[in-house]
Amino acid sequence: MKLLAIETSTMLGGVAIVDEYTLVAESRMNVKVTHSERIMSEIDHVLMQSGLNINDIDVFGIAIGPGSFTGLRVGLSTVKGLVYATGKKLVSVSTLEAFAWNVPFSSHQVCPLLDARKKEVYVGLFRWVDGDFIRVMEEKVVRIENLLSVINCPTIFLGEGAIIYKESIENKLGNIALFAPPQKMVPSPSNVAYLCMRKAKRGEFSDPVSLVPFYLRRSEAETKGNGSH
Repeated sequence: MKLLAIETSTMLGGVAIVDEYTLVAESRMNVKVTHSERIMSEIDHVLMQSGLNINDIDVFGIAIGPGSFTGLRVGLSTVKGLVYATGKKLVSVSTLEAFAWNVPFSSHQVCPLLDARKKEVYVGLFRWVDGDFIRVMEEKVVRIENLLSVINCPTIFLGEGAIIYKESIENKLGNIALFAPPQKMVPSPSNVAYLCMRKAKRGEFSDPVSLVPFYLRRSEAETKGNGSH
């Protein structure tokens, strides 16, 4: 089984191809140039590097959020288009759960943080137990100070939110706050592909018609639109 996964939750997006046991190809891209302009060319690039074409892919995977509203919409519409065009299956995984897999086997709690703006972060808390991550806290949107008030054990922080609020985290938590190195501070398309492959093997597919991004809160446009009624 070959699976192609897309990660567009943050400004550093990417594409990865895995077969059942191997990472075949991975590409990262900074998408200050919009995702929609870059994502199809990146998909073409990783297919070409792998000596594959789109019909060789058996399953498509997507990081469903939370994250950038625009990035998630573009990623999902792209992957749905590929699913409709090829008739292949679709799998989705949590962006934050896949992010936690940047540091598997950790004896410390892992806390991916994505910037949710308005002084808030998207956060999940994960702990490594018996060869897998379990959720200590469900994904949510919180103010950084509210999150820090409930952390009382050594915790590895990942993500753009950890960079933005590093000073606040260090001031509040001192030496129990640990920060991943730069290359682990960004979501990984290959992690998304790995977790999607696990779900595909279990037959846990998503319905491409009903699947929507996991926003955690309404986008600015929706909020403004509703406010005008």
